[in-house]
Amino acid sequence: MSMFSTMSSDASPPMSRAALVTDFAASELFDRTFREGMELVEETADYLDGEGRREAKLLSRAGALAYAGESMKLTTRLMQIASWLLVQRAVREGDMSPDAACDARYRLAERKPDAEPSSLELPIALVEYSVRADRLHDRIVHLDRRMYLDETPAEASNPVQAQLGRLEAAFRS
Repeated sequence: MSMFSTMSSDASPPMSRAALVTDFAASELFDRTFREGMELVEETADYLDGEGRREAKLLSRAGALAYAGESMKLTTRLMQIASWLLVQRAVREGDMSPDAACDARYRLAERKPDAEPSSLELPIALVEYSVRADRLHDRIVHLDRRMYLDETPAEASNPVQAQLGRLEAAFRS
């Protein structure tokens, strides 16, 4: 089985990268992550279009500028998350091949940790949405690296076999 299955078996053959991607797209983990991501996108959009807009009008000029910058970063991060999730859903639904999903253009970039928000005036709701988006982004980056960039079990060398090879070489000398 794969890293995404609920049961594991050491006797099963290693999975190819395409099988790993397909398995993830069909997993409960993907379902939960997709739901969480899309709900966060919707909640954030509702906030920014409603209460957030009202809160921004009450800020000082510097605070409003900081709010605009933070909301743009938040929106960008959420759109990157949504895009990655939609690629995985396309694999699940057969609209995209797992091999196509492996293309570098679909990788999620590492998040550059920000210093403290640029203004202490930022509404707490905006800060909370940003923290949630950062956490989700970091989890998805981890999944992305495991599926697309790390060696899959089929590609990884067998550590026991490597050790035996070193021992054989040492005794041949």
